[in-house]
Order: sequence, then structure tokens, then C-alpha cells
Amino acid sequence: MKRFPFFVVLSVWLAGAGAGTGRAAESADGWISLFNGKDLSGWVKMHDVQAEVRDGNLRIVKGMGWLRTEREFSDFILEFEWRALEDKYDSGIFFRAGLEGKPWPDRSYQVNLRYDMLGGLVKGFQPVVPAETPKMPLNRWVKFRIEARGNKVSLDVDGERAWETDKVEPGRGYLGIQIEDRSFDFRNLRVQDLSAR
Repeated sequence: MKRFPFFVVLSVWLAGAGAGTGRAAESADGWISLFNGKDLSGWVKMHDVQAEVRDGNLRIVKGMGWLRTEREFSDFILEFEWRALEDKYDSGIFFRAGLEGKPWPDRSYQVNLRYDMLGGLVKGFQPVVPAETPKMPLNRWVKFRIEARGNKVSLDVDGERAWETDKVEPGRGYLGIQIEDRSFDFRNLRVQDLSAR
């Protein structure tokens, strides 16, 4: 029987142990992929939602609810690209969200993806930072970068700083995608967990 060095056996065992846990692997630079382009692994459907994978993109289709991550985050950097597929589009990105509330989480923060409030920050239904990003055309990919550190949060749109604020309560909760009966595609969703550093 051929013998293998202990570190080789240990490495193979560790890789196998992590494979089936549903947890996304963290890359060497600290990024965690939130979407594998094949299925909705790592995401939990909340309430009446229809979401699927189409052409390698995460597509939200119908319903009134949200998709959330399996794990919670407090301080983080979230990057993703989105494109709206219908007129008068409406969605949003939740952070520090809890499980209470229907169809969407109560008292969570949301960066708006609504056509006439694009990029604005709200808590529940109360505005925190006004929307100043112009409406984006349908089928155009837009990159958002949200960074949260304690009470400070910032948004970059296509590499340009849209706003920053220190009026956010520190906390911990889920990241999520709001579904409000409008179709969107998302891709290249990834996060850095800053609280783990």
C-alpha cells in the first residue's frame, strides 16, 4: 500500500470536510463568494418568493419577500452587480436584518434599488440617506459596493463614492435581497467579513 505524507492526507480530509457544509469558502484575500452561478446554495427564501438561476445569474422573479444569507454579518464589505429587467423596478439590499417581519424584515437597513429612490439608505421606511443616484436603464449592469463598520456605512456606485454616513446603529444580522414582484439579475456577489479580522 502506498503511503502519503501526513500533511497531504490532512489537506484532503479538510477539503472534503468543508465540501458539503453549505458554507462558502473564503479566498486568500478574505472574500467569500455568495453565489456559485449554478444554484441558490447559501441563500434562504423568506416568505412568498420566486428566485432562480438563469444564464449564470441569480434572478429574482416574483413574490413579496426576500432572499437572505445563511449566516449573519456585522461589519462587512459587500460587492455585487445588478441589472433591472422591468420598468418601474423595485428591490433593495438588506443588511443587519433580523427574521421578524413579513414580507420584509422589520427595522433592518436597506440600500434601495427602486428606480426613483436608487441608492438611498432607509431603516424600515424611514430615510437615513437620500437617494441621489440617477435611474439606471434596463438591462445595464451596475456595480454596488457597500461597506459597514460600526456606525459608519458607505456606498460606491460603479467605482464612485455615492455617499457615506455615520448615522447607522452598529449591530449584527443577515444580508438579503428584497423581492417585490419585479425581475432583477445579480452576479459577482461577494462579501468580506470585517468583524472576523
